Amino acid sequence: MSLDLTKVATQVINMIAGLKEKRAEQEKRLRYALNTINSLPIDLDDLKKKIKAGRTTWLVAEITEGLNLRYPLPPLPPDFTVIAADGSHIDVDRHQSTRCYLINTGAVALTYGSKPEATLSSTPQLYSEDKDLAITPPGGGREQMVEGTVLGVKRSVEECKALVDLASSLPPQNPALALLDGTLILWGLEAYPDFVTDALLINGMLKCLDTLKGFSKDRRLALASYISYPRSTDVLNVLRVAICPNDVPDCDKFCPPEHGRDCEGLNGVRDRDIFMNLLEDGERSALFISPSKIVKNYYNEHKVYFFYLRVGGEIARVEIPQWAAENEELLNLTHGLVFDQCQRGHGYPVALSEAHEQAVVTGADRENFRELVESTLTEEHLPIASSGKSASKRTRWV
Repeated sequence: MSLDLTKVATQVINMIAGLKEKRAEQEKRLRYALNTINSLPIDLDDLKKKIKAGRTTWLVAEITEGLNLRYPLPPLPPDFTVIAADGSHIDVDRHQSTRCYLINTGAVALTYGSKPEATLSSTPQLYSEDKDLAITPPGGGREQMVEGTVLGVKRSVEECKALVDLASSLPPQNPALALLDGTLILWGLEAYPDFVTDALLINGMLKCLDTLKGFSKDRRLALASYISYPRSTDVLNVLRVAICPNDVPDCDKFCPPEHGRDCEGLNGVRDRDIFMNLLEDGERSALFISPSKIVKNYYNEHKVYFFYLRVGGEIARVEIPQWAAENEELLNLTHGLVFDQCQRGHGYPVALSEAHEQAVVTGADRENFRELVESTLTEEHLPIASSGKSASKRTRWV
């Protein structure tokens, strides 16, 4: 039976009414945030110390410069290349006896200027061996199965490996930008044991970043990840710290919820709301540094910086490693080429769009993949076992 939308319609109407009521309050809070960022006298050194000393439950960006700085769009080089990678996967189906998963990685290289060229490819990789299905701790112990969130992280690592392969064949004379979709931060690993982090981050993602950094020494190669419509509040939380009346912000000690908090007037505002009002089309914000614990503990010279970029009617978050952020030429190259890609892609980087199209795995693809596995098992006279739940979903019994 399909979804009965007539039963949902009234609930949607009530939801919209509630959103209308909240809108005026949200606009009031946004005005407060903008007035604060534009008028609050800020001593950067004092604010940095206050942020470092703070004991907050929310992420506060590290600041490198003024909060409301704006940087104009830099000029483009006459010739340049943009490479991008994106991936999709088919997860392990626990209702099937054959345990396996598939990662399909799309890769794109687009060269612009005097000798334009485009290369597009996809690489499907099936994983079925024991060493691929689980990550084993040194010395033995409980394994971590590669599925769900862990598989999503592994896919991100494979995307970065695809960028390394593309970058290795770039002509050294052309400046280039390597692009990933989403974040450079492998947030999902925070909930897993250290041996999982070692396998996927230290021996996976960070090794790729090491290689890309090495390439950047011989050519103008920048690396960035693009986050469309970000929900982050790292910069907004800098304002929370700035207006906190306590020298050491400590919500639990000084501001119990029942007594109210000075920073509650900023509730519900996101970074993108602030920068939509501060930036003009093509402009970027100041640089900030991610406060993520996993970045501080593991990323070292790849510490994640970020800036916000206005692309028409949207604010995007662009993340870059420290070695690109602290190189003005690579920083400007990232700013200019990301915006140019968005212009060519009608609001989203065209290289990432094409990489996604190469990588996407549809519902029909998933079904065809399952049938391919089952038919091959049958041809080899191997048993096909599945759970009753799986069989019930595939059989019309009423």
